[in-house]
Amino acid sequence: MPVKILMPALSPTMTEGTLAKWHVKEGDTVESGDVIAEIETDKATMEVEAVDEGKIGKILVAEGSEGVPVNEVIALLLEEDEDASALEGADTSAAGAAPAAQAEAAPAPSAAPEASPAPAAPAAPVSGGDRVKASPLARRVAANEGVDLATVNGSGPRGRIVKRDVEAAMSAKPAAAASSEEKAASSAPAAAAAPAASGWNPDLTGLPEYEEIPNSGMRKTIARRLTESKQQVPHFYLTLDCQIDNLLATRKQLNEKAGDGVKISVNDFVIRAVSLALKRVPAANSIWTDKATLQCKKQDISVAVAIDGGLITPVVRDAGSKGLAEISGEMKALAGKARDGKLMPSDYQGGTFSVSNLGMFGIKEFSAIINPPQGCILAVGAGEQRPVVKDGALAIATVMSCTLSVDHRAVDGAVGAEFMAEFKKLIEDPLSMLL
Repeated sequence: MPVKILMPALSPTMTEGTLAKWHVKEGDTVESGDVIAEIETDKATMEVEAVDEGKIGKILVAEGSEGVPVNEVIALLLEEDEDASALEGADTSAAGAAPAAQAEAAPAPSAAPEASPAPAAPAAPVSGGDRVKASPLARRVAANEGVDLATVNGSGPRGRIVKRDVEAAMSAKPAAAASSEEKAASSAPAAAAAPAASGWNPDLTGLPEYEEIPNSGMRKTIARRLTESKQQVPHFYLTLDCQIDNLLATRKQLNEKAGDGVKISVNDFVIRAVSLALKRVPAANSIWTDKATLQCKKQDISVAVAIDGGLITPVVRDAGSKGLAEISGEMKALAGKARDGKLMPSDYQGGTFSVSNLGMFGIKEFSAIINPPQGCILAVGAGEQRPVVKDGALAIATVMSCTLSVDHRAVDGAVGAEFMAEFKKLIEDPLSMLL
């Protein structure tokens, strides 16, 4: 019997991915450990290795296919004593189809708010239950387009609703879909806001000629998470100016003494200052949940890194216990892996506080959107020479504006202000960070 090669779950929260590239073709012989494909998740592109030995008998999912559910059979592997005849009538259903269907239906409301209408519909029950049986992708498309899954007939295995069924229902009943959206908007405008953001269809009338660039899984995830953050997290902002002439002088001296291979950046100082300020004001290192506010004991700093097609935030773990040189080396390694698409989930999952620095682009000041579930993110602008008053006299100093975005549910204004005051002390007295 051919061995099923499944779409792997590359992180605990992954439900689907894009099969970016095949490294093998039908008829190729593979051994355990050979790289056979590249899978693109919402965070990175990762290589998939063969688990068994054999010959690639049939590729079932084409290169470039998006929205491939976890555990979907993507290829069949012929074992040593099998030939092409073994492929006839081979089972290509997903591993553990029935349990998986129930498992993916149950967490849908918490994992994706737009899927919450689905459980109310008793149509197309799973054997012995009342839940609509549909793939995660079908649920998301239905929620985005206002399609009631109770009105859709499934054509997948054992009546499961798949993406093509939802698209067919949209084509057949556009008026019904529109009516469903209007009803949802009038009865629950707050709940309707989230699907509207991810299914955004603005009026394009009058636009000049344009190129249509498909949104990657990463870009869609960024759009969804940031929309949810701005809609659900009560942001407030605190801005102050830091004079960094002493920091720049200290940085120059350290880099001159460090020699080749070590080059400490302003951002490394910022990460170090943030982690030490969080040690002094631990209440700012907090995460909100409905049950309790979680005050984190370590300073795991997420740092925004721009990559092709999006943004990712690798984490410097326990930054409060690391010196500038260690932070610098770790940050360079993480940024390199991020740009090469080689980050592992352990490199970017978690994080208690975020830093976003646009100073290298000349941005003077900006307000960043909080990265849930974290309670704060610090936006760092460019250092520039500005007139300042020192001891009653006008002078010139290099000033860097920093803005803290705060989740008011987890961190109060006074706590945010106390954190910023400690951060400013550290940035303006860089020698204190070396102790």
